Amino acid sequence: MAAKDSLATAIRTVRKARGLSQEAFSDVSSRTYLSSLERNLKSPTVNKVAELCEVMGVHPLTLLTLAYAGSDSIKIDRLLAQIRQELQVLMKEM
Repeated sequence: MAAKDSLATAIRTVRKARGLSQEAFSDVSSRTYLSSLERNLKSPTVNKVAELCEVMGVHPLTLLTLAYAGSDSIKIDRLLAQIRQELQVLMKEM
């Protein structure tokens, strides 16, 4: 599954897990726009992802981790280890 498709699924999954309706996002997004995101008809900007995550009470990296690894704890552990390693390398190069 492509990350774009998975992001739509991750947004819907987290929203539902938090017990939020699409209308709960009215301060940052219209219900129509959120529905379009969840149906993978539109792609959010990084700023929009941050706004949506604030409403859902999760860090944007949590949402992206779900998009890339799903709910498979082994995939999540591998992804987080990869991210940690890449950040350590980048920090040394800065």
